[in-house]
Formats: sequence, C-alpha cells, structure tokens
Amino acid sequence: MRNIPKLTDEQLVCDYANGNNEAFDTLLIRYKQRLFSYIFQMVRDRDLADDIFQETFIKAITTIRQGRYSDMGKFSAWLYRIARNLAVDSFRAEKGEHLVSADDAEYDVLNRRELAEDTIEDIMVDLQIEEDLHKLVDRLPDVQRQVLEMRYYQDLSFKEIAEITGVSINTSLGRMRYAILNLRRMAKESRVCLTR
Repeated sequence: MRNIPKLTDEQLVCDYANGNNEAFDTLLIRYKQRLFSYIFQMVRDRDLADDIFQETFIKAITTIRQGRYSDMGKFSAWLYRIARNLAVDSFRAEKGEHLVSADDAEYDVLNRRELAEDTIEDIMVDLQIEEDLHKLVDRLPDVQRQVLEMRYYQDLSFKEIAEITGVSINTSLGRMRYAILNLRRMAKESRVCLTR
C-alpha cells in the first residue's frame, strides 16, 4: 500500500484560499477535538465553548478567504490565539455578572479554594500567563518552537514529531529540553511569571 504524504497546515490553508473547501474540512477535523478541549478548559461552559469554537473557525475562514492570513508556518498557534482572544473578550463582557463576595459569610468547611472552580480573576491570570508564554515561545529558535508547539498545542507524541520533522526521537527530545531551558531563561530575564 502506497504511503500518501500528509499535507501540512500551510498547504491546506493555501488550498482553501484557492477555493478548495475540502482543505478546510481537513483542518477542521485535524483541530476540532483539541481546540474545543482548549476552549472548554478556559471557559468551563460547554455552550460558551461551542460558541467560541464556532466563532474561532468563522474568523479563521473569513481571514483566509480575504487573503489576510500571513502567519505562515504557525497555523495552529494562530488558531489558538484567536480562540484565546475570543475567550478573553467573553470574560470581559461577563465579568460583572460573576463576581461574588463572601466577606460577610461565616466560615464554611466547604468554602475552600481547592474545592472551588477557578474565579474569573484566576482565569484572567491564567490567560495572561498563556499570552506571555506565547510571546516567549515565538522568540525560540524555529526548530525548538516547532517541537514545543507540536507537543503541547497539537498533542503529538515525540515519535510523531520525529517522523514529521525528519529527525530522530532523541533529537526531538533534545530540542524540547532546550526549548524549556530557553523559556525559563527568557522568563527570568523578562521577569515574567509563568505560574500563578
């Protein structure tokens, strides 16, 4: 059986921009589950996550169709940025409705941070950390950034990363290690906190 080469995201985006709707269907299938999970993790509401998911792909479709997509080589990171920005916009719009004060309440054994869902403030801090992290990731050498994005944003195994990039698993692991070391160094130099 002949091995059919898998098209890259950029090839699919280019095909879609040239009128091949099936190319975008492939991108949708490729990212549907991971992107929805990513959004749901941020908003913790299935209906809202579904709305943001759909709006993310509508924005992506519109941008590509209008010929304004120029983030060559980083389609997945671009897609996740759109989703993150839409989630932030949603939090800003709803922020006032979700604030609750427990200042006057008596102590309740169940009123403990580790038992509670994240507050809006926690989520906003997490989103800021993620935004800072994306800026640092963009500063990594291309080969390190590529491995890191494939591992964390596309959830690929090191074996899959090695096959896609045409290097050994050890080389992929090495690039990941240096990417993490570089991120820590850059975060320290920039005084960016990557944990809350």
